[in-house]
This record gives sequence, C-alpha cells and structure tokens, in this order.
Amino acid sequence: MCAAGNFALTRSLRGTRTTKNFFGSCNFLQKFLWEQIMKIETKCLHSGYEPKNGEPCVMPIVQSTTYKFDSCDHVAALFDKPTEYIYSRMANPTCDAVEKKIADLEGGVASMLTSSGQAASLLSILNLCSAGDSFIASSAIYGGSTNLFCFTLKKLGIECIQVSAGADYDTILKAFKPNTKAVFGETLANPSLAVFDFETWAKAAHARNVPLIIDNTFATPILCRPFEWGADIVVHSTTKYMDGHAVQCGGVIVDGGGFDWEAAHKANGFFADLCEPDPSYHGLTYTKEFGKAAYIIKARTQLMRDFGCYPSAHSAFLLNLGLETMPLRMRQYCKNALVLAEHFQKSDKIASVTYPALSGDANHALAKKYLPEGTSGVIALGIKGGRAAAVRFVDSLSLATDEVHVADIRTCVLHPASSTHRQLTDEQLTAAGIDGGLVRFSCGLENVEDIIADVDRALSAV
Repeated sequence: MCAAGNFALTRSLRGTRTTKNFFGSCNFLQKFLWEQIMKIETKCLHSGYEPKNGEPCVMPIVQSTTYKFDSCDHVAALFDKPTEYIYSRMANPTCDAVEKKIADLEGGVASMLTSSGQAASLLSILNLCSAGDSFIASSAIYGGSTNLFCFTLKKLGIECIQVSAGADYDTILKAFKPNTKAVFGETLANPSLAVFDFETWAKAAHARNVPLIIDNTFATPILCRPFEWGADIVVHSTTKYMDGHAVQCGGVIVDGGGFDWEAAHKANGFFADLCEPDPSYHGLTYTKEFGKAAYIIKARTQLMRDFGCYPSAHSAFLLNLGLETMPLRMRQYCKNALVLAEHFQKSDKIASVTYPALSGDANHALAKKYLPEGTSGVIALGIKGGRAAAVRFVDSLSLATDEVHVADIRTCVLHPASSTHRQLTDEQLTAAGIDGGLVRFSCGLENVEDIIADVDRALSAV
C-alpha cells in the first residue's frame, strides 16, 4: 500500500534477482549502481518504470481502486506493516512509478504524490506539526501557501512564524520558539522571484534540530536540487513545470532521507510520531521499520490514509509525459525569459524587471550559486502607473493568456494583487514583495519574437 516500490531503501537492494529491461540482463545491484550515474535527462525518460521482457515500453495506466489477496492473513499483515498496495486512495502502481521517478530526479529516498501542490504543502507540515506547535516560513512564498499557513493552520492550532526571505542567520534563529518544528521556503518565490539562501536557512534549521522544507516548483530538479544544499524535504506543485501542459492538478512530497529524526527526538523531544509507536497503526515505529524513508511512509500511512488526497492513475500518467520532456522545456523557458527580461528593461513603461538571471538583479549572486543553469521562465514586472496600468497591460495582451496558472508550455500572465494574492493584507503583500503594479509574466515555448511583439502591442496601451 505504501507503494513499497518507491522505497529506495526498503526494496531496491533486496536480493540480487535478475531483471530484463533496457539495461539488458543484469543483476539488481548492477542496475542500482547504473542508476546512480545516469544523467538527469536520461532519468526523466527511464526512471520509475522498468518494463520486463514483452511488457509495454510506455508506462501503463492501472485504473483500479482495489487489489486481490489470497487470504485474510495476507491483508492483516499489511495492516500491521504496509509493504504492498491495498487501496488506491493511498497508493497505485502507476502513481508509484511516477513517485520513484521524481524521487530519483530530486535525489531523495522516496516520494508521495498528492492531488495538488497545496495538498503537498499541507501534508508536509501536518506530518511534523500538531496543535500547539509552530513552524517558520519565509515571507516570500506563494500567496495560497501564506493563506494556508497563516489562516487555515492557525484554526488548527498551528502557528506560522513569518521571517523575511533575506533574513540573516541570527535573525532566523531569533524567530524560533520552543515549539518550532520545521522551516519552510521556496527556491524561487512566487511571484517575487526572491532566491532562497539555502545554506543560511538550513544552518539555522539544523541548529535547532528541525528539518528544512523547500517548495521547488519554479526551479524543478533540472535547475536546482535542494537536497544538495541542505534541504530535508522537497515539495512541488506538479501542476506547473513538471506537467508543463496544464492537463493535471497535482503535487508531490519528496523525502531526502538525510534528517536524523531519532537524534532530534533525543535532543528536544520532537517528532514522537516518527520515533515512538503509532497507536493508529498497531504500534508501528516508523524510524525503526523504515529508516531513512520514515518521514514519507508516515505521511502515507497516517495522513494519506485519513485525508485521501491522492491523484488518479490517469493524472499520474499525464504527469509522466510532462516529466519526460522537462529538461528540454526548462532550458528553453530560461532562454526565452532571459531574452524577454532584457527587452522589458528597455521599455519606458516598465518600472522594474525582476529576473534573477539578469546580471543587475538583486538576487543574481544567489542565483549564480544555487541556480547556475537558469532561473525558470517566470519574470516579475513592475508596471509604471500602478494597479490600473498593470491591469491595462494584462488585458491588452493577446498571445499571452490571462489565466490563474503559471509555468505552462504557453505564455501566460497574471496580476497577483487581483488574483492569487488577493486574500493578503497590504502588510502581507509588502512582505511578499508584491504591489499593485506587479505582473507575473510566465514565458512559454512560443518563438520569443512573437512573445515580444505581443508584449510591445500591450505596452503601447499602457
């Protein structure tokens, strides 16, 4: 049920059985070692699903909610220790293949798909925090996440402590309370594009024996792999660049497998749900049974069991198609966006252009360090004339679509203060780096000259 197939540490090295797939005839250990040296472009195509002799090359859709068992004893054993599929509310073979692929791309030990990016963010926190706990989040994050963290979770008794994205180490440490159990940030903030200083925030989190959770949606593992910079948990809205075609809503949580839950439990008493017997699952102790994959197994066994926010097999299939072309798309998005950002800088209608790949951008130094391959296709624009002018610009575009979406294969645009961040107070908007004149411009894969022509026509109306 827990899709033991994506437990890299609980199944992948079990024995030395022979497999026949694109590796040819080789033993399992040899295959495992080969996977470790594959480049990310190859992993996007081949990780996760391993067709055997005579099986389809394209990952099949297992459109079934249920699985057959030969005995009550077999079922009972799975409810004592989850190691197989039980019910597709919690795990499914098609979803499992995609989970393995994403875990491999990020360099984690295992992952779990969710029905949306918002669900992934929610479960990543609920897996660590209960009523009476707190966590720290960068103030420069997606408006929907801010609403979830600061309003909805507050109703559940969980406090979100917001800290400026540019805070130094000492400032972050001062924000901790005795009940603070996690730190949350975004690689590239939506929509301000602030670049997260991984090393500073990871150092602060680990000094207090809590994990660092990173939303890597805008960067994807093609541009940044947060585990390499000290992150412990990674989440994505797979609706965005991972999909790329706007055909499925989804999210994912990836467990890096590097955080020592037992040590943290001994140090401050935190994470008892991971390190002590779970009364909701027959006394299962996740750290003892699943080692480095304890966090993600707990998330599936407890939270996915109870909340059921799991995607359909068909949605996972569509997501996989996007993952296969992600390296090609991400590089072209970055190329188009840099050309367009430089073009925006020449316009007297534009007050500011925020794109970290630009040499003069305030986040350029951090981008060179953490995102040397590019900073996505998203540009933050400040339109002269404020809110009214920004709205005229957006409404005057024709090729670029005004839609509540970002990171699509087609160019799209949004006025955050009127939409995704509409629920925030003026103070929260300022903290998130948003004002009425801000426009989020997401470059697609059209010919960049066509995008520029559309932009110029719209700017003439401002």
